Parts: sequence; C-alpha cells; structure tokens
Amino acid sequence: MNIERVQRQLELDEGVEHRIYHDHLGLATFGIGHLVLTSDPEFSLEIGTPVTPERVATAFAEDLAIAENECKVLYYFWEELPEEVQEILVNMMFNLGRPRLSKFKKMNAHIEDENWRCAAVEGRDSRWYRQVGQRAERLMVRMENV
Repeated sequence: MNIERVQRQLELDEGVEHRIYHDHLGLATFGIGHLVLTSDPEFSLEIGTPVTPERVATAFAEDLAIAENECKVLYYFWEELPEEVQEILVNMMFNLGRPRLSKFKKMNAHIEDENWRCAAVEGRDSRWYRQVGQRAERLMVRMENV
C-alpha cells in the first residue's frame, strides 16, 4: 500500500486543519480528521487552539496505522488484496471504523471473491454512500476499475 497516496487521498477527503475545531457531530477534531481523545495532549485545549504540523503528522500516522490494522482484522486475506483495493478499504476504514465497515456484508463477500464490480455496486447501496457523496463515488469507481 502506498502510504503517501493514501495520505493525499485522506487529506482531500478529510481536509487538514492545524487547529482544534468541531467536526460535523460537534466533536473536537484536528489534523486529518483526528478525533481528540482523552489520551491526547489536546484533550483539554479550547476549540481554535493551533496544532503544530508535527503533531498533525504524528496523529495521522497513528490513525492510519489503526485503520490499516483494523483492515487486517476484518479482512483475513488482506495481504492478497491488490494495492488499489487496500487503499480504498483503508480510506473507508478511516472514515467508518471496523464496526460499521464490517456491516457491509455483501460488499465484503464480493471483495473476498475478488468481484470488484459487484463490491462497488454494494458499496453504493449503503447509507454511507448517500451521506458521503463524492468521496464514496470516487472510491467505488476505483473499486470497479481494479
């Protein structure tokens, strides 16, 4: 998996903020979609507080590693998947988390069968697709073109 390419994709999808802000759910967030956790040094800081580029990079690297590891748990055949599919799934995992991505039963079955077109059809048949819009369509077009 090309980490730099995934980072560029997620920067486009999530945006990059060098300050603490409220996400669409009103939760404190910074960087590339990093939800501020109680274990983060930023936890007690106010909305609008600047965050250094180094801290943004560190938080992103940790979040990306979590997303990839969660993919390895969900997809026992992870290492056999094409790099393009891995990047798509990491992007989805970063956005959804394992509990929600694991509910894509039909899509995941098609991924296991390497039926990329049907996986894309099933990805489009989801609330996530309707909520996320262009990001989801871009990912599903990539999936069907593997």
